[in-house]
Amino acid sequence: MTTKVSAHSAAAGPHGEIALARGERLGMRMWRAEEPNADKPMTSSPHETVGYVISGRAELVVGGETAALAAGDSYCVPAGAEHTYRILETFTAVEATAPPAR
Repeated sequence: MTTKVSAHSAAAGPHGEIALARGERLGMRMWRAEEPNADKPMTSSPHETVGYVISGRAELVVGGETAALAAGDSYCVPAGAEHTYRILETFTAVEATAPPAR
């Protein structure tokens, strides 16, 4: 069965993420127009995350290492890794998680 989810009508999740298509083993979500921040707490999750930056700039901090992210960059956050994002410029990215983020 094919499932279509429109980003324009998809519901926002508890952290501002937009839930996109989702299967049993993989899920997608979008962070749309996230405003700059400097104090997002470190977090970890049981899923692996890969992402692609559509617009804006951010710093991804994983395990004490910082990676600068800009439009066209992709990234990976291993399952269980402590991480945070510092949004430097209004930021939009699409992420896929396995298993699907809840």
